[in-house]
Amino acid sequence: MDKKLHPYVIFLPTEKKDKILSAIFGSKASVDILRFSLDQGIAKTIYQKDLIESLNYSNKTIIQNLKVLTNLEVLNEQMEKTVKKNRISWLKTYHLTTLGRWFALLMAEETQLTETEKGELLESLFRTYVNLVKNLANELNINRSILEKIFKEEMK
Repeated sequence: MDKKLHPYVIFLPTEKKDKILSAIFGSKASVDILRFSLDQGIAKTIYQKDLIESLNYSNKTIIQNLKVLTNLEVLNEQMEKTVKKNRISWLKTYHLTTLGRWFALLMAEETQLTETEKGELLESLFRTYVNLVKNLANELNINRSILEKIFKEEMK
Protein backbone atom coordinates (compact mmCIF):
# COMPACT_ATOMS: atom_id res chain seq x y z
CA MET A 1 0.00 0.00 0.00
CA ASP A 2 1.49 3.33 -1.10
CA LYS A 3 -0.59 5.71 0.98
CA LYS A 4 0.25 6.76 4.50
CA LEU A 5 -2.61 5.82 6.81
CA HIS A 6 -3.74 7.66 9.90
CA PRO A 7 -4.72 5.21 12.67
CA TYR A 8 -8.24 6.32 13.59
CA VAL A 9 -9.40 4.45 16.66
CA ILE A 10 -12.34 5.28 18.89
CA PHE A 11 -13.66 3.32 21.81
CA LEU A 12 -17.37 4.06 22.22
CA PRO A 13 -19.62 3.30 25.16
CA THR A 14 -21.89 0.57 23.78
CA GLU A 15 -25.11 1.96 25.21
CA LYS A 16 -24.55 5.48 23.81
CA LYS A 17 -22.81 4.71 20.50
CA ASP A 18 -25.62 5.70 18.14
CA LYS A 19 -26.54 8.84 20.10
CA ILE A 20 -22.93 10.02 20.21
CA LEU A 21 -22.27 9.44 16.52
CA SER A 22 -25.54 11.14 15.53
CA ALA A 23 -24.92 14.11 17.82
CA ILE A 24 -21.43 14.75 16.52
CA PHE A 25 -21.69 13.91 12.85
CA GLY A 26 -25.32 14.97 12.48
CA SER A 27 -24.45 18.55 13.39
CA LYS A 28 -21.89 20.75 11.67
CA ALA A 29 -21.85 22.91 14.81
CA SER A 30 -20.72 19.95 16.96
CA VAL A 31 -17.98 19.12 14.46
CA ASP A 32 -16.87 22.77 14.48
CA ILE A 33 -16.77 22.79 18.29
CA LEU A 34 -14.42 19.80 18.17
CA ARG A 35 -12.31 21.45 15.45
CA PHE A 36 -12.11 24.58 17.62
CA SER A 37 -10.76 22.48 20.49
CA LEU A 38 -8.15 21.00 18.15
CA ASP A 39 -7.05 24.41 16.91
CA GLN A 40 -6.43 25.67 20.42
CA GLY A 41 -5.02 22.38 21.75
CA ILE A 42 -7.01 19.35 22.87
CA ALA A 43 -6.05 19.68 26.52
CA LYS A 44 -6.94 23.37 26.77
CA THR A 45 -10.03 24.86 28.35
CA ILE A 46 -12.83 25.72 25.93
CA TYR A 47 -14.66 28.89 26.90
CA GLN A 48 -18.27 29.18 25.83
CA LYS A 49 -17.77 32.87 25.08
CA ASP A 50 -14.84 32.06 22.75
CA LEU A 51 -16.97 29.59 20.82
CA ILE A 52 -19.71 32.18 20.43
CA GLU A 53 -17.21 34.78 19.24
CA SER A 54 -15.29 32.43 16.92
CA LEU A 55 -17.90 30.18 15.34
CA ASN A 56 -20.45 31.38 12.85
CA TYR A 57 -23.51 30.09 14.73
CA SER A 58 -26.11 31.68 16.94
CA ASN A 59 -25.65 31.57 20.71
CA LYS A 60 -28.62 29.23 20.92
CA THR A 61 -27.13 26.74 18.44
CA ILE A 62 -23.78 26.67 20.22
CA ILE A 63 -25.35 26.29 23.65
CA GLN A 64 -27.66 23.49 22.44
CA ASN A 65 -24.73 21.61 20.93
CA LEU A 66 -22.64 22.10 24.07
CA LYS A 67 -25.48 20.66 26.17
CA VAL A 68 -25.80 17.62 23.92
CA LEU A 69 -22.03 17.00 23.89
CA THR A 70 -21.92 17.38 27.68
CA ASN A 71 -24.87 15.00 28.21
CA LEU A 72 -23.16 12.42 26.00
CA GLU A 73 -19.91 12.85 27.98
CA VAL A 74 -17.92 14.14 25.03
CA LEU A 75 -17.32 17.36 27.00
CA ASN A 76 -17.09 18.11 30.72
CA GLU A 77 -18.76 21.36 31.78
CA GLN A 78 -17.42 23.53 34.58
CA MET A 79 -17.79 27.04 35.93
CA GLU A 80 -14.72 29.22 36.36
CA LYS A 81 -14.70 32.13 38.77
CA THR A 82 -12.98 35.31 37.61
CA VAL A 83 -12.44 38.59 39.43
CA LYS A 84 -11.98 41.81 37.47
CA LYS A 85 -12.02 45.21 39.14
CA ASN A 86 -13.49 43.73 42.35
CA ARG A 87 -16.32 42.21 40.33
CA ILE A 88 -16.88 38.46 40.42
CA SER A 89 -18.15 36.74 37.32
CA TRP A 90 -18.58 33.12 36.33
CA LEU A 91 -17.54 31.74 32.97
CA LYS A 92 -18.83 28.48 31.57
CA THR A 93 -15.94 26.29 30.44
CA TYR A 94 -15.57 22.90 28.83
CA HIS A 95 -12.87 20.27 28.50
CA LEU A 96 -12.79 17.36 26.12
CA THR A 97 -13.27 14.04 27.87
CA THR A 98 -11.14 11.10 26.77
CA LEU A 99 -13.95 10.17 24.37
CA GLY A 100 -14.13 13.79 23.17
CA ARG A 101 -10.40 13.81 22.46
CA TRP A 102 -10.73 10.73 20.28
CA PHE A 103 -13.50 12.39 18.28
CA ALA A 104 -11.53 15.60 17.91
CA LEU A 105 -8.56 13.57 16.72
CA LEU A 106 -10.64 12.03 13.96
CA MET A 107 -10.51 15.45 12.33
CA ALA A 108 -6.91 16.23 13.15
CA GLU A 109 -4.01 16.33 10.78
CA GLU A 110 -0.87 14.79 12.19
CA THR A 111 0.87 18.14 11.88
CA GLN A 112 -1.65 19.69 14.31
CA LEU A 113 -0.33 17.60 17.19
CA THR A 114 2.87 18.11 19.10
CA GLU A 115 5.22 15.20 19.72
CA THR A 116 4.20 15.31 23.39
CA GLU A 117 0.49 15.09 22.48
CA LYS A 118 1.20 12.19 20.12
CA GLY A 119 3.06 10.37 22.88
CA GLU A 120 0.29 10.97 25.40
CA LEU A 121 -2.29 9.74 22.91
CA LEU A 122 -0.33 6.59 22.20
CA GLU A 123 -0.04 5.89 25.92
CA SER A 124 -3.77 6.49 26.42
CA LEU A 125 -4.66 4.31 23.45
CA PHE A 126 -2.38 1.53 24.63
CA ARG A 127 -3.71 1.64 28.20
CA THR A 128 -7.32 1.55 26.96
CA TYR A 129 -6.59 -1.29 24.55
CA VAL A 130 -4.78 -3.37 27.17
CA ASN A 131 -7.64 -2.84 29.60
CA LEU A 132 -10.18 -3.97 27.00
CA VAL A 133 -8.09 -7.03 26.10
CA LYS A 134 -7.71 -7.91 29.80
CA ASN A 135 -11.47 -7.68 30.37
CA LEU A 136 -12.23 -9.72 27.25
CA ALA A 137 -9.69 -12.35 28.31
CA ASN A 138 -11.45 -12.59 31.68
CA GLU A 139 -14.84 -13.00 29.98
CA LEU A 140 -13.48 -15.72 27.69
CA ASN A 141 -11.55 -17.42 30.51
CA ILE A 142 -8.24 -16.98 28.69
CA ASN A 143 -5.15 -17.26 30.85
CA ARG A 144 -3.70 -13.75 31.07
CA SER A 145 -0.16 -15.11 31.30
CA ILE A 146 -0.50 -16.21 27.65
CA LEU A 147 -1.28 -12.62 26.72
CA GLU A 148 1.66 -11.37 28.77
CA LYS A 149 3.94 -13.81 26.97
CA ILE A 150 2.71 -12.58 23.58
CA PHE A 151 3.21 -8.98 24.67
CA LYS A 152 6.79 -9.62 25.79
CA GLU A 153 7.60 -11.45 22.55
CA GLU A 154 6.26 -8.63 20.41
CA MET A 155 7.99 -5.90 22.42
CA LYS A 156 11.46 -7.39 21.83
